[in-house]
Amino acid sequence: MATFRYDVLIIGSGAAGLTVALGLPDGVQAALLSKGELTHASTYYAQGGVAAVLDSDDSLESHVRDTHLAGGGLCHDDAVRYTVENGPQAIRWLIDQGVDFTRLEGSEANPLPYHLTREGGHSHRRIIHAADATGVAISSTLIDRVKERDNVHLFEHRVAVDLILQEHGNERRCCGAYVHNIKTGETDVILARSVVLATGGASKVYLYTSNPDVATGDGIAMAWRAGCRVANMEFMQFHPTCLYHPKAKSFLITEAIRGEGGRLLLPNGERFMPRFDERAELAPRDVVARAIDHEMKRLGADCLYLDISHKPADFIIEHFPTVYAKCLQLGLDITRDPIPVVPAAHYTCGGVIIDRAGRTDVPGLYALGETGFTGLHGANRMASNSLLECFVYGRAVAEHIGEHLQELPEPREAAPWDDSKVTDSDEDVVISHNWDELRRFMWDYVGIVRTTKRLERAQHRVEMLKKEITEYYSNYHISNDLLELRNLVVIADLIIRSALQRKESRGLHFMREFPDADPVGKDSVLVPGQP
Repeated sequence: MATFRYDVLIIGSGAAGLTVALGLPDGVQAALLSKGELTHASTYYAQGGVAAVLDSDDSLESHVRDTHLAGGGLCHDDAVRYTVENGPQAIRWLIDQGVDFTRLEGSEANPLPYHLTREGGHSHRRIIHAADATGVAISSTLIDRVKERDNVHLFEHRVAVDLILQEHGNERRCCGAYVHNIKTGETDVILARSVVLATGGASKVYLYTSNPDVATGDGIAMAWRAGCRVANMEFMQFHPTCLYHPKAKSFLITEAIRGEGGRLLLPNGERFMPRFDERAELAPRDVVARAIDHEMKRLGADCLYLDISHKPADFIIEHFPTVYAKCLQLGLDITRDPIPVVPAAHYTCGGVIIDRAGRTDVPGLYALGETGFTGLHGANRMASNSLLECFVYGRAVAEHIGEHLQELPEPREAAPWDDSKVTDSDEDVVISHNWDELRRFMWDYVGIVRTTKRLERAQHRVEMLKKEITEYYSNYHISNDLLELRNLVVIADLIIRSALQRKESRGLHFMREFPDADPVGKDSVLVPGQP
């Protein structure tokens, strides 16, 4: 076990964490942690793209208006405008880093020679993308740039256990974290003047998700234990179209297929979305996901279908090569066949409350991306706004840290991780059983459509699991699975508590007993130590 010292500790290697690392001044020494390989983050799996106003026919006001409309009356206007107004500059920064977005032939009318697509909730084409593998292009490029930086030190296969808090003067500051080496089993101390939580979302709390295995809400749970407020955790976005196939774990069917004319069909080939919303397949994700969920339950169907086969084959293969190749590998030719799809947990709209510089309630601790709550997404994230948020706030966090780092105190020595009083577990079945039970009751009771009775059942079960997991954590050596389970049960508790507070239906939160929205929307804010 060892102790490391840096100016900044960045926990997470997705778009948010990489952007912070690249934005720090050259003289700032930073450690960047990844739970697996550097690419093992949700960013890498993003297909759609980044939303920004890049076309002369579009406008910032239109992007702002669309975001508010999708957000169900809960978007914070200052966060929306800040993100949208800084969107074009963020895209230019990505292009300068070398991201190879899909191009068009340039012209005087369209001086920016990039193809823009349209996704649900957007009134204009404003999604810049790299075919249907935007995440791969962005993640790979930013990782290459980070590896070129002498001041950023990379730690792979590391998971943060908990934040280190120290008293400095009259305030309690975050000064680092205990970090578990997944490969060696050792737990080190990493001290830093500033800590950045960029660990992504928490969709792994559900049985079916589009997210990679690392999306276990680690940053939100650690911040909550450290004393940070969280907001709007009930708004968990379910992506309407994940590939339904036994060999296609968590494979997302990009929203851009619907943006380019894809139609959702019942098993008998009938189109159904126009019955639910005048925008049909281009309605916001919450509307589409609920419609699919409703039709699947009404018909007792295992899945529904997304069909783009009426478009020319060359068009489909050019625009959606990743989806085409994956489906073809599984025996589906999307140029001829409809794609079987189901909804799956996809995006955490709530998170740790932060300000415009990414600061949390705990001095020295920043959060951003899917871990943070800026108010941008409101009750429902609009497609492709999330990556934009990562870049805009990532640059802001890096700038704020760079400007104020020298004012911050050096962390004092911290006690090493002590596991002398625990033993190796001889019953890991407890972890796997609780993991499965947690994700299943969250899917059944706290999913797309909710009732008070279901939420109360879930709350009863989560209280029992919290006690079991705490007891297990206190008696046995830690492992990545145990740490993720410990964090997921915190996330489940926060989601359930937030959902029980909201006696209305709004955005992604649909309550059968309260089908209408209240006249005035309010955020659900939870405070540590308060019931």
